Amino acid sequence: MNHARWLIPIAAIVALAQIGFLASMIAGRASILRNGTEVTLAVEPVDPRDLLRGDYVTISYNISSLPGSILGLSEAEEGAPYTVTVRLRRGTDGIWQAVAAQYGEAIATPAADGEVDIRGTTQTAPGDNLANIRVQYGIERFYVPEGEGRPIEEGVRERDYTMRVAVSGGGAAQIKALYENDRLIFAEPLY
Repeated sequence: MNHARWLIPIAAIVALAQIGFLASMIAGRASILRNGTEVTLAVEPVDPRDLLRGDYVTISYNISSLPGSILGLSEAEEGAPYTVTVRLRRGTDGIWQAVAAQYGEAIATPAADGEVDIRGTTQTAPGDNLANIRVQYGIERFYVPEGEGRPIEEGVRERDYTMRVAVSGGGAAQIKALYENDRLIFAEPLY
């Protein structure tokens, strides 16, 4: 009988912990969208197929494939995936370009005004010496309203699209909005 007395308080504590965990995930994402540095990236098409996850679009960016020569020499953690920090600078056309990259959590020199560091991962080991290195930033897939995924995928192949992305001070990125030229196609809600 003593165990029944503690059942409700323990269940309440577990429920509050779960709610707190979910709330912190949502608040963290919203904080990046609200306070992160906004960058614009050129969108490149990819063919996704996943019938069970709803309508979404999988894309690649102009910074998804980096020349091996841009990657600075540094120590990387053991085993893939490897963390890569990529420094971006706004181009004259408004599209942000990779100007430096390094394995690990940070580039040795601080970012100058007009630059931002974004964190991604790669399967390429530091000593592989490849011409191009594929990097993923966690912003390669975004969900859209039902029925709108296919037209966006087809449009990316035919017209110029850009993605506005918010980047936190720590390099985490969140999708903000998708544009066709200057026309807003899709905006991610804050919450």
